[in-house]
Amino acid sequence: MTVPEQTEPDRRVAPDACAAALAEALEAIRAGAYVVDEQGRIIAVNASAEDLLARSAGDLLGHDAHDLLHGDVHGQPLPRTRCRMRQAFHAGRIAQAEKDHFVRGDGSVLPISWMIAPYDIGGGAGGTLVVFTVSDRGPDTGPRPEAVTGPLPELERLALLAETTTRLTSTLDVEEALRRLVALVVPRLADWAVIDLITERDEVWRKAVVHAEGDTLVYHEELQGPMPPIPEESPMPLSRALRGVASTLAGPETYRREPDSGIAVEQRNLFDATGIRSAAIAPIRSAREVLGALTLGRAGHPGDFAPADLPLIEDITRRAGLALDNARLYQRQRKVAETMQNHLLPQMPRVPGLEMTVRYLPAPDASQVGGDWYDAFPLSDGATALAVGDVVGHDLEAAAGMAQVRNMLRAYAWSQTEPPSRIVERLDEAIRHITDVTMATVILARLEEADDGWWKLSWSNAGHPPPLLISHDGLADYLTDGHGILLGVGAGPRPDATAPLPPGSTLVLYTDGLIEELGHSLDEGLERLRRHAAALAHRPLASFTDQLLRRVRPADNDDDVALLALRTPVVRG
Repeated sequence: MTVPEQTEPDRRVAPDACAAALAEALEAIRAGAYVVDEQGRIIAVNASAEDLLARSAGDLLGHDAHDLLHGDVHGQPLPRTRCRMRQAFHAGRIAQAEKDHFVRGDGSVLPISWMIAPYDIGGGAGGTLVVFTVSDRGPDTGPRPEAVTGPLPELERLALLAETTTRLTSTLDVEEALRRLVALVVPRLADWAVIDLITERDEVWRKAVVHAEGDTLVYHEELQGPMPPIPEESPMPLSRALRGVASTLAGPETYRREPDSGIAVEQRNLFDATGIRSAAIAPIRSAREVLGALTLGRAGHPGDFAPADLPLIEDITRRAGLALDNARLYQRQRKVAETMQNHLLPQMPRVPGLEMTVRYLPAPDASQVGGDWYDAFPLSDGATALAVGDVVGHDLEAAAGMAQVRNMLRAYAWSQTEPPSRIVERLDEAIRHITDVTMATVILARLEEADDGWWKLSWSNAGHPPPLLISHDGLADYLTDGHGILLGVGAGPRPDATAPLPPGSTLVLYTDGLIEELGHSLDEGLERLRRHAAALAHRPLASFTDQLLRRVRPADNDDDVALLALRTPVVRG
């Protein structure tokens, strides 16, 4: 028996984090399952598929699925023009067939039933999920479109649940999770979707009322908003679901009787406004509490809901509950972190003759608080101290370390009339002995007014990106002198540097989150910052700062950014 010729696999598969999430989702599918990317290469596979195909994950990942697996009844290579799965893959549609053949690793032929569906693999990329089982049926006539009435076939049900897990658990934003939930069930299961959520204050809010109109999902905001409280004893379907009691079928006649609560009145109004003739209502639960309820309604969609549909809807809402609970916990932590950050980052002092502005942008995928910081404060001799630093990490521990470093720096700078290098040496020694901070960078600068509208800047740099000075005419240069090793390593004596700041010049202190970009060198980031800062030199300082962040910070940045910018006054002749 001939085994199809195997081409060398392309190992450019999904990034590790995405691949791990895909693999975890596929393991929840009891049938054989794998995911291919937009080129048809296998990027994730479950253990069932490995067993059925007699191939390890290493033998499958990176290969073109058609070239590796698809064969005819005799195990001969199947031309792509005759492959029904390949045609559906290129069309980007859901399809299935009862009888086809895969070639196993030992060369034997495996008769299969299969179903494929478009699949979100994360990071904005599209993929395709393939689910297959061993088939003992006769020849099939071709792919079937997605069923629209009655319970979903088992393969489609498994594929939908796997897609639900992957899509809902890949976001920590509640609103985005709700949008994804709606897109998963409408119009696949119904033409109306209604989501009611219980807030942290035990109020009910109708978050989404969505109707499928062709390929468009239309949100009916006039039907959304606050809801009456949950009745404790009501037997009506939505009330029971919001108490976490049970999933139920409902129709217009369910709410024709005398309403027993304000929620029953709202449900009757919903059925009247939408024309829903058949509905399935299920609780959305987390492991700790009931979060809300999902109502799926059919008005123009063929067929009515039946009891056999409820287990699938419950499986979907169970996954939705876990995802929403995680998103809520994340947003709660973010709120605490943002409050902490606002208290830790100081207000800027007023320095006569100087403009000064600061910005802080949190890390988008961490706990929204980190170790980047800025500071400016008056010194005991009348000069002004400027500082920007970075403590490793993007979490509350990093923020706490940042607060320690900043406060110690303030104390040393105020109490010791010494050059910046000596203050940084004291800070370095203290960090290693009385804090848990392992690594940090900082620039400490001393600013004082000179003659004829000029200012004098003295600084010491401990492992931090260099300050950028832009003249009134748009000449931008980095201040690379005074550079030493980062804090925490006991570097010994540190260097100082001094530079004059001309009238109308702009000084920018920043953290590395502004310039670092995956796949690009630090020099490229520094040049990008220099070029845009020079182009923006004529802007008012607040506009200069905002535009600089918008233009320079990489779109896929996963680090927080602190930025301090100041401008000396222009001398009028």
